[in-house]
Amino acid sequence: MPGRPEDTRARTNAHARPIGHTELKAVRRHRYPDADRATRPVPQRVRQPFLENPVRGPGGRGVLLLNPGGPGGPGLDLPVSVGADFPGEVKRQYDLIGFDPRGVGRSSPVSCGLTGDEQDMERPYKTGTFAKDVEWARTVAAKCQAGEGDRLRHLTTRNTARDMDVIRAVLGEKKISYLGFSYGTYLGAVYTQMFPRRTNRFVLDSAADPARYGRGMFQAMAERAGPAFTRWTEWTARRHTTYGLGHTPAQVRKTFWDLIAQADRKPIDYGGTFFTGDSIRAQRAMFSRVQKAATWVAGLKKAAEGEKPDPPGTPEQVPSPLRPASARDVPSDNETASAWAVLCADTRTSWPHDSEQYRRDASRDKARYPLSGDFESSIKPCAFWEPGSEPETTVTNRVRALILQNEWDPSTPPAGRARRRTPAAGPPGRKQVVQLKRCGCVRAPGGATTRRPSSVVADAGRLKAVQGKASSGPKGSPRYA
Repeated sequence: MPGRPEDTRARTNAHARPIGHTELKAVRRHRYPDADRATRPVPQRVRQPFLENPVRGPGGRGVLLLNPGGPGGPGLDLPVSVGADFPGEVKRQYDLIGFDPRGVGRSSPVSCGLTGDEQDMERPYKTGTFAKDVEWARTVAAKCQAGEGDRLRHLTTRNTARDMDVIRAVLGEKKISYLGFSYGTYLGAVYTQMFPRRTNRFVLDSAADPARYGRGMFQAMAERAGPAFTRWTEWTARRHTTYGLGHTPAQVRKTFWDLIAQADRKPIDYGGTFFTGDSIRAQRAMFSRVQKAATWVAGLKKAAEGEKPDPPGTPEQVPSPLRPASARDVPSDNETASAWAVLCADTRTSWPHDSEQYRRDASRDKARYPLSGDFESSIKPCAFWEPGSEPETTVTNRVRALILQNEWDPSTPPAGRARRRTPAAGPPGRKQVVQLKRCGCVRAPGGATTRRPSSVVADAGRLKAVQGKASSGPKGSPRYA
């Protein structure tokens, strides 16, 4: 796990400095000849601060922009909170640049005035509650439209990529290097498509498949949750003496689903939190981290049997980086509001208008993928969103990038038919993949770590197609949820 943000801040604030603000106006083709012909003006001004940690020495390779994922993840503080853990080789070669994407954090933050319940996106399908879920999705979209109006159309990944290029220009750099996690990999892929001659070394960790970005991204999570769960049952069965969940994978599976059934009848009090069957299933991403998942389920079983388990520490509750004091006045719903704003504006055409389509899909996928199919296929606010200002991006370029992928992480599943080899952000053969067995290869905001964190940034110029094993450190939860 990385050091606590307040600790890393003490080590690095002597060097980090705010560059100031860019007033982001229309980005036109005559200013940015590398952009594709679909580039359009942005009829608004966005106040966007960004932070530089100028650590590179003589002969450095330029700037390294950082993005934590999302959409909706603030990144202004990353040179401090995450950059402190980078190895010296990276720091000597790059100045680290953090920024809040437009609409996020301190970059003209959006707010929809959402309540706590309206910010909860976990809506498992049930016949009796589906009408309420439709009304929730409609309400979120309507409140965002009422609160932000026409600005919503321009909160897109393509415009964030343009903003990144403005930062490059303000810093006087010909090219940028980039490290992005989860959704940040999609942002990086879009930048390479729009500005292919302005890319230096790009590292995309826990890569989202651009071809399925949108509704398909959620459904891919359900598809991959099953194999991760199966792997967990096999791992746990071999350790029955430790966890007591079953001698065989079938027994482990039965133990888990028996707990679901029991919690559906009466919620299980686990460490002061009452878990229903649905709220247990909502922890679906934990099965990519087998040891944590086995520990958590074993504790849940003890609680269900009336024993007093150890403190649970739900695996998916990974602390986010502490926001800087100057950003704590950001609207409380900003991360949720900006996430829906970007995702829905980017991909409105991938979401059906007909609410009954979501009912059918959720019912079908709950049967296909019982762990989480209904969570992922049920209705979302994007069904009622206004389209973004331009079509989503098709990634077809030949820009080199190092793509890191966890084979078992359902939140960012590997792309393509050959999941072990196919690149996650471009056509076959055009990018290189490190397919990891256990966890991500660089240190992410939530705590991903391996034996040599972040040295891959320095190595990105010498790409090789390899299939590696990472160490058993915990992987941070991606920000797609």
